[in-house]
Amino acid sequence: MHRDRHRNYAELAVAHREGVDYRVTALRRGNGIVVAAPHGGRIERGTSEVARAIAGEEFDLYLFEGCMPALNFESLHLTSTCFDEARALALIGSAHTVLVVHGVADTGERALLGGRDRALAHDIADRLFVRGVAAALGGHRFPGLDPRNLCNRGRGSAGVQIELSDRLRGGRMQGCVVEAVRAALFAAAAARREA
Repeated sequence: MHRDRHRNYAELAVAHREGVDYRVTALRRGNGIVVAAPHGGRIERGTSEVARAIAGEEFDLYLFEGCMPALNFESLHLTSTCFDEARALALIGSAHTVLVVHGVADTGERALLGGRDRALAHDIADRLFVRGVAAALGGHRFPGLDPRNLCNRGRGSAGVQIELSDRLRGGRMQGCVVEAVRAALFAAAAARREA
């Protein structure tokens, strides 16, 4: 079981240099939907690329990316309930819909969905299924239900985290994942406009 080296961003920022050991991207597009990868770059391989592709040009994007030659996960990983980098909290805190992309060490092709926005999680799971991607909504070790979890820190206190296995990040099915999640986010945005 991994144990984070730092308890929060302040500790991490004392030990590591932004722009050298890690970089932060925060793009506000003003539509109230944020796609984030707090373990991007070399921390959890491929999560930055998936998050960028899901966000496209439409959705807000937050990336925290490890850039060190080695030991990025061991040195820079902050558990989602402890991830308190100010730009992330500002962007996510103003959003009504939050999707956080993670990587999970799993050799299969599956997505583990968590978070408190169960309607969005179910919609994503359904859209993944019809594209041939297995998705688990429960029974895994990443439920993401803690209110302090980064995915649940938006205006509605409920978001979704998606844990993608190794082969869904950069593999032949990555495009299916991106397509499914984008479709679910556009549907959520349309439903919100109609409400």
